[in-house]
Amino acid sequence: MNSWHWQTGSGLSYLTCSLLSPWSHGFFTRQFFPRPPVELVEVLQPTAAVYQAKQVHGNVVVTPAEFTNQSLPEADGVMTATHNQSVWVCSADCVPVLIADAHTGQVAAVHAGWRGTAAEIISRAIARMLARGSQLSDLCFAIGPAISGPVYQVSVEVAAQVGATIAPNGDDNAILEYLFALPDSPLFPDPEPGRVRLDVPRVNAIQLQQLGVQGSQVAIAPHCTYQEPEHFFSYRRKDIKKVQWSGIVSSSRGR
Repeated sequence: MNSWHWQTGSGLSYLTCSLLSPWSHGFFTRQFFPRPPVELVEVLQPTAAVYQAKQVHGNVVVTPAEFTNQSLPEADGVMTATHNQSVWVCSADCVPVLIADAHTGQVAAVHAGWRGTAAEIISRAIARMLARGSQLSDLCFAIGPAISGPVYQVSVEVAAQVGATIAPNGDDNAILEYLFALPDSPLFPDPEPGRVRLDVPRVNAIQLQQLGVQGSQVAIAPHCTYQEPEHFFSYRRKDIKKVQWSGIVSSSRGR
């Protein structure tokens, strides 16, 4: 079973996942704010090149070749092209996902909020990795701290838009009924009319399952950004636009 561990860097705490143990990586906490990735990489691998995009809640995934000195590309996923490159995404309540290839050592970082999840950004990241020589069975997915389903209130329209990525074709009501009926459902009732609670990390895990990814290849962090103010910023909790970073460093080969 994959496990999550608190580590210490610069005297501060960050999370790692045993599934990604062959790679230097971290899901950093609010204690590291406002340090950018160019400083945070010192905790993981000081010599690694740093890549971060301008996140726009979409489903574009870029490689280092698509970066210029003038500006950051607009994207919500970044993948490596060679070893000793680090890729980063920032989040508050959205879902950070770190992906690693156990054979090639190639890695990716993905920002999957509800919009990115509805646009199937993880599928886009996988497609780009497969195009560069990865095999689906070699990929590992660590789904990091995000707002948890029981406390994430959304409209039924948003839930249906996200749910449409894993449900059979149908109208909003049919999609919601399908989601509620799933084992370990990603949907929870809400007392307010027209609202439900949505587990976005769980939807991402189901998307992976439907793509053929095995459960042993996926780990979901048992931490909620909304419910753990001591560790994480949460836009839903305090309406402050502060973020924590998640990053991973590519290796010359996998395990």
